[in-house]
Amino acid sequence: MESFTRIRPLDMRLLDGIFGMGSGYVLDFSNKTFAEFFTEELGINIDDPRYAAEGTSKGKRLRYFLKNADPQLRIKTLLALWDYRETTRRRRGEAERVPNAEAEFYSLIERLGGKRSTVKKRLDASESPDVDRSRTELLKNQLLALSSLEPNPRGYAYERFLKDLFDAHGLAARASFRLVGEQIDGSFELSNETYLLEAKWTNLPVGAADLRAFNAKVEEKAAWSRGLFVSNSGFTPEGISAFGRGKRVVCMDGLDLYELLNRNLSLADVLAKKIRRAAESGNPFASVRDIYP
Repeated sequence: MESFTRIRPLDMRLLDGIFGMGSGYVLDFSNKTFAEFFTEELGINIDDPRYAAEGTSKGKRLRYFLKNADPQLRIKTLLALWDYRETTRRRRGEAERVPNAEAEFYSLIERLGGKRSTVKKRLDASESPDVDRSRTELLKNQLLALSSLEPNPRGYAYERFLKDLFDAHGLAARASFRLVGEQIDGSFELSNETYLLEAKWTNLPVGAADLRAFNAKVEEKAAWSRGLFVSNSGFTPEGISAFGRGKRVVCMDGLDLYELLNRNLSLADVLAKKIRRAAESGNPFASVRDIYP
């Protein structure tokens, strides 16, 4: 039975990549926070000399612990580390850097003896871990109700909705949203980067002219500024094409907002994936349905 539960060298290489253990580190832990994590989450003194049999670095102590721990404690440790990793990554808006990390990680957990029901539940957790369902439902109803309003009150209601959405996901604006007609200007921080926000609720999709105007605003600011353009009616394909590649603006439409709320996705995770797709393809718009098929 032991041959089915041991951690193989191939498994350890996967864990090295996921938890950043290649150089002796583990995620963003210092020696102090690493010890505190093990004490508070697992009731383990990871500083015990027995875990330093293969070296004293955090990475070597963790490898030794995982190879020698009781099978259930090993699974509990890996799941606790994964939860810490994902919560930290999403709050910072960081893109996933390990290909197919989630599926491979939970495949390993299941092979090591994790229950299939627990694994499936966690694999389905592309949902936002920080926003409860009831708040998401309120936001979704808030969004759906906007279409029945007249233009002027709708602009103010859209302002409130976006502010509530960003607040719910821990991405509160650094400056207040400012209403100009039905256009809302503001800024927020994601993964230590500053983003300017522009949002429009119009009957027609946004074209290249509006995109260029917003991009010009972004380029007038500091070199590290980026932009998010939210258009409820979407963007014309011609406008996206004419806008061109290599800009510092990514786009989101009304269907993206609905999918985000209907599937209770993490806003930071959605934005991180959009940003990565834009960086890889040069296209500023990728729909949530394409990113999360």
